[in-house]
Amino acid sequence: MCILATESCSGSDSWRQEIKKMSKRCDLKNRRVGKYEVGRTIGEGSSAKVKLARDVETGDFVALKIIDKEKALKHNITSLIEKEITTMKLVNHPNVIRVHEVLASRTKIFIVLEYASGGDLFDKIANGGRLKEDEGRRLFQQLIRAVDYIHSRGVCHRDLKLENVLLDGSSNLKVSDFGFSAVSPQDNDDGMFHTACGSPNYVAPEILDQKGYDGATADVWSCGVILFAMLAGYLPFEDSNLINLYKSICAAKFILPPWVSFDAMTLIVKLLDPNPRTRITVDKILEDTWFKKGFNKTLKSDEKCLLSQGNVEDLFRNLEGDRVSITEEEDSKQPEQMTAFGLISMSRGLNLDNLLLQVRQELKRETRFMSKCPADEIVERIEQAVKPLGFDVFKCNFKMRLEDRNAGRKGRLSIATEVFRVAPNLHLVEMRKTKGDTAEFHKLQKSLVASALGEVVWKTEEDLQGEKGHQ
Repeated sequence: MCILATESCSGSDSWRQEIKKMSKRCDLKNRRVGKYEVGRTIGEGSSAKVKLARDVETGDFVALKIIDKEKALKHNITSLIEKEITTMKLVNHPNVIRVHEVLASRTKIFIVLEYASGGDLFDKIANGGRLKEDEGRRLFQQLIRAVDYIHSRGVCHRDLKLENVLLDGSSNLKVSDFGFSAVSPQDNDDGMFHTACGSPNYVAPEILDQKGYDGATADVWSCGVILFAMLAGYLPFEDSNLINLYKSICAAKFILPPWVSFDAMTLIVKLLDPNPRTRITVDKILEDTWFKKGFNKTLKSDEKCLLSQGNVEDLFRNLEGDRVSITEEEDSKQPEQMTAFGLISMSRGLNLDNLLLQVRQELKRETRFMSKCPADEIVERIEQAVKPLGFDVFKCNFKMRLEDRNAGRKGRLSIATEVFRVAPNLHLVEMRKTKGDTAEFHKLQKSLVASALGEVVWKTEEDLQGEKGHQ
């Protein structure tokens, strides 16, 4: 049996001490990009990853978005990346994720972003349920402040959703991900956008009509969906059938829960007006009775642009010679060594107490477990467990991508899995949902941990107490 378990009420302290001791023995060279020490992956897409990193000069944490040039060219998304970088040069506001700098090598582009340690609104609501009205109002005020600012700079976001609204360590809101944003002048001579973009549950009715739309007005609709979700605890428009979903959106067919106050209901109805001509504007939102409560109008934003105005296209043109120093540990025969920084950064608030416990207590888009089994055996067990469930498995050294062949409630579930060495005979396994429904991911990972992977899990004191209670 490959079980590493606590044995008493004081056991949780012992395994935390063991992790600290093991992290001190990690003496391999850290992965570096320029002056940034690179840690764990905190987000992943088809052509980019986001990793937690640390500025070695200041000690500050940042989010490092790493874009593979070849994959970007293959997926024909270079224009989106160029647009995102160009747009973020225009915006600098306390409630918008800040870009510190953009670096490039022969094969990759590195966007150094402000790190929002509080996660996103999706996880906050999925984990804790609906927000209290005062807290929802405070965050909505910050959201509107950010949207008002970016609109004043001629930018329309066009993909506002819970997953793109982040929180910093002080629970202040930060708008992120400008990949679908657009800057005036618009696409056509009629002054309207004609490119359908955004996420299905948040998209405005006029975008679905495909007759052209005003980006700022469409952003207001998405803000209404976000406010509804914060106060209700669920989205106003949800249906696994896209046709039915779009019918509900176009008819603005939603039911407000009884616990939402009358003034908040009134504002939500104005925000989710299916007619863009009569929908409330940002200026009118700022005058709304419910919105104005406790609102501070005097906040001033720093108008200085942090990035140089160089040609963004050069990031893709320069394919020869590194422009930034990159140091990475590469060993295909062994899993990547987890450094002390990488290990500690996996824990919420950089606190080792929550390294493993948090993923068993909350509905997260990632999970982790420890094992004394060899790394290749861990990979084999995962593969054997998921293939009968209808998953295709793609492996590269000790990284895996698990893809469900069947579409779920929100498309096909895709999971990125990676095995790290913590010590010579101890490995940490991280599983992250990259696509699909979070609840389906949560159900799968619990099934794996409880059955096929049960004997390799680092069991916590809470688990053992639960097992004793059922004996």
